[in-house]
Amino acid sequence: MFAHIKALKSFFAPERKSAAVLDALLGVGTPTASGVAVSAETAMRCPAVFGAVRVLAETMASLPIHVYRRLPDGGRERAADHPLEAILADAANPWTPASEFRMVMATAHALHGNAYAFANRDSDGRVVELIPLDARSVSVEPDRVTMEPHYSVTAADGTRREYDRRDILHIRGIGASIYKGDAPVVLGREAIGLALTLEQHGAGLFGRGARPSGVVKYPKALTDDLLARLRKSFEGFYAGGSNAGRVAILEDGVTFEAHQLSSVDAQFLEMRKFQLQEIARIWRVPLHLLGDLERTTHSNAEEMGAQFLSYCLLPILKLWQDAIRITCLTPEERREYYVEFLVDDLARADLAARFTAYSQAINAGILNPNECRAMENRGPYDGGEVFTRPVNTAAVKEGAAE
Repeated sequence: MFAHIKALKSFFAPERKSAAVLDALLGVGTPTASGVAVSAETAMRCPAVFGAVRVLAETMASLPIHVYRRLPDGGRERAADHPLEAILADAANPWTPASEFRMVMATAHALHGNAYAFANRDSDGRVVELIPLDARSVSVEPDRVTMEPHYSVTAADGTRREYDRRDILHIRGIGASIYKGDAPVVLGREAIGLALTLEQHGAGLFGRGARPSGVVKYPKALTDDLLARLRKSFEGFYAGGSNAGRVAILEDGVTFEAHQLSSVDAQFLEMRKFQLQEIARIWRVPLHLLGDLERTTHSNAEEMGAQFLSYCLLPILKLWQDAIRITCLTPEERREYYVEFLVDDLARADLAARFTAYSQAINAGILNPNECRAMENRGPYDGGEVFTRPVNTAAVKEGAAE
């Protein structure tokens, strides 16, 4: 198999296909010191990796994004009449809901460090649909003159198509390259490979009855027939979790000497916990969102949620907003329109905190009751558009004595 892979690499070399890209197309994982080849597919078999990617992807899918119009007085309003609003809030294309589009793109961004979508335009040049692309099939090269990125997409049948930068929505992550991000799965492959190895070790240990292996001793020379019979007897009656604790019956002077657990076996759980922390660092996902509640209390859970929004999600949301604005809005439209995620939904589950914030905003004159009702998907009422403020406050008069 590896000979065929090397041949394919040499075949694609004239097209400047990097070995990493070709390995991704062929489904070949990056080797690690633990002996496990790590790719996007194998990494997702690790519960910690799957949990981190799932938290990011499903959170992005749940956050609505809208197009807003700047008003002359400095305010804003939702531009429901703009064609991009329907793509971002309703359906990215006729077969992909907007939430599913965000989930697919966020998954690709978390695994591969890049997320790509084809921006299909109408005759007037406006984007009418966004179609997700497999990040493993897209390569980016700068133009030699303008330095603008150009995209090459390899189809399943091996054909390649070239696209201009305005035709590809590219959400890139952190990486050493100027034009594309590096895959977190590749950068953190050693931590992921060790986590997979520990999981395989635990599964094998308990699959053998959670007992250490041992040595069967026989005072005489073992014939091939006797050796095969002893192995079949031990594996059939004493191997596996269902046979744990069974009494061994030996014959003709045969003895069994069990090996003791090593220090590595004794620290197995601690090593698995540390690998969970290592993988959480790669995606900067709080441990409590990956099921590790050891240091989570009622007093710090809310603060951890706020940190997840501030230090993990907001930088990613900013990349999304800027990429959509550059690709899907013309330079003239960008003077009037912009896109923004609504992060208010992250606090929607906390009813008391939400209504306390509404009350404070109404009392301070920041929002009126009808605006708060609109946030709760409720209709307005007469008089609810009035802004109020406490009666014991007033505007500061110019020249008033201190």
